[in-house]
Amino acid sequence: MPCRCYATTRSAATTAGASGAGSNAPVPGPIRLEPAATVVVLVRVQAGEVRRLRSLSGDCQVDAGGLQVFWFGDVSGAQSVDFLKTRISDIMRDTSEGALSAIALHRDPAAAAAILDLAKTGSSRQRQRALFWIARRAESQAAGIITRAIDADPDAEVKKQAVFALSQLPRDEGIPLLITLARSHTHPIVRKQAMFWLGQSRDPRALRFFEEVLR
Repeated sequence: MPCRCYATTRSAATTAGASGAGSNAPVPGPIRLEPAATVVVLVRVQAGEVRRLRSLSGDCQVDAGGLQVFWFGDVSGAQSVDFLKTRISDIMRDTSEGALSAIALHRDPAAAAAILDLAKTGSSRQRQRALFWIARRAESQAAGIITRAIDADPDAEVKKQAVFALSQLPRDEGIPLLITLARSHTHPIVRKQAMFWLGQSRDPRALRFFEEVLR
């Protein structure tokens, strides 16, 4: 989906701006039953540094809490992804996670390339998050990338997240792969995680697999 960016600036003495999430006041205007076709990215800048990134639905009403807001309207999807990639390695986890999530919500080909690259070359945490988003985006090569991470990634936590990512794929794709892992994978953590997520799925194929195992 297309994605645009807001940027907010504030002085060091100003308290964090309110998004309105804590208010119980009724929101004026019509209530939309379908999701917006666009996403906006809010970038909070303080003392010349990016302090926070947050993605919101394009039809979300934003209360900036009196902060100054700048709108960048002529930004292509690829340019937006290029900027967000520079924030992936931020020390502040909030900013790094926000940047990765915002990239994943883009439909520009540059976003898919960035997520796939992180799944292979990022830090352990970045690889875990990238695998999750690859599954959620249901890229055509998602299953292959996730299963390669399960087999080849040296980090046990990445393997566990990769098995979870399989559970997020469309069921006709993910469930058979989980059953195969649970039945025959050589790594005990992988087998254990596959069985756990099969149990959570309540899929009839998973139930038949457990019946077979318990015979």
